[in-house]
Amino acid sequence: MSVEQRDRDSVLAEYGIEDLGRQSDLEALAELAAQVCGVPHGAVNLIGEHLQHQVAAVGISPSVCSREDSMCAVSIVTPEPIEVPDARQDPRFATNPFVTGRIASVRFYAASRLQAPSGAVLGTLCVFGDVPHRLDRRQRRSLDLLAHQAVDVLELRRSSLALARAVKELTAARAELLRSNSELADFAGRVSHDLRNPLAGIVGFLELLSDHPAVVGAPTAGRLVGRSRGAANRMHALVDGLLDYAKLGGQLKHGSVDLGALLADLIDDRATGAESETMDLDLEPLPTVRGDETHLRALLQNIVGNAIRFARPDRRLVVRIRAKHHGEFVRVEIADNGRGIPPERREEAFGLLSQVHQHGSVEGGAGIGLATCRRVVTAHGGTIGLSDGIDGGLTVWFTLPAGADGRS
Repeated sequence: MSVEQRDRDSVLAEYGIEDLGRQSDLEALAELAAQVCGVPHGAVNLIGEHLQHQVAAVGISPSVCSREDSMCAVSIVTPEPIEVPDARQDPRFATNPFVTGRIASVRFYAASRLQAPSGAVLGTLCVFGDVPHRLDRRQRRSLDLLAHQAVDVLELRRSSLALARAVKELTAARAELLRSNSELADFAGRVSHDLRNPLAGIVGFLELLSDHPAVVGAPTAGRLVGRSRGAANRMHALVDGLLDYAKLGGQLKHGSVDLGALLADLIDDRATGAESETMDLDLEPLPTVRGDETHLRALLQNIVGNAIRFARPDRRLVVRIRAKHHGEFVRVEIADNGRGIPPERREEAFGLLSQVHQHGSVEGGAGIGLATCRRVVTAHGGTIGLSDGIDGGLTVWFTLPAGADGRS
């Protein structure tokens, strides 16, 4: 097989030639070509390695024939325009079965090549009749222009097929993702009891042990029990975080969510006791967004929780929250004056189980919070990132779809 034929077959496969069927647009072009050229027949022929596929025709029924019998197979390898006033007198066609009467009795034949944008010659738009004939310059030009239009129709079909394939693949990928997320959420639910209950028992036992007279009276034992309690509590937080992260894979329940009201609830929950006395909240009115309230609660809870958890011990914690509309999205910025994260390590901080903090500190969280935040925001079609905060602190910013009421 020649390189030209291999290229031609590749493009024809993209057109779906085997399933092309009747194409009304191409038939209209074939009919117009025949009328303009003053002959009874016109056709759009695509030439494969062994067969000619007549994908549109006027005056005859579209058919498939052997490439050896095709008059257009000669035309596609001839660079100059093809016009044959009487095929019986042309040595290229005189013995062709479409001329001799075995298949037809063509006398006049003219063709314009169908050249794809890649350069591959796919076939022809041809016109023909059973009596000798000639084209004038206007008719010849019109035939060439109509051939270009036929290529445009074929290219549109190729684009439509490619789009259909992409939609099919995306639909399958989405279905697989939903199935995977559903299984992950089911798994999280199944292991929740098996993981949490033993840890709760350990924490409870250590709390009882810490009050035992034998431990109270022994400083070393008290320290060991205290360290064990801390380790158990951190493990409990890690398990909770991993399970919550897994459950976020479920399908979103979109609705109107008032970020201001949601954040107010979270601040009331988090800023209690010592936290409420050491934190200044600078909060402007927040907009309504469209999203899943449960997931967005987890988003804000993680960000505010991190600000409190990683506050600097030598200063009063300041948390500043702002929001702006950007087209169809809302950008929310939550800045603090805590420990911050070095710019070169901020992307790393979004990794699951990452514990990146200023000055290499790893105390505090389980490294799930920002990974959860990115998962929530991405599921809503938004983006999330980190930037400089207040006095060396950190700003967490994210975008979410704006609510229908447009309130800001």
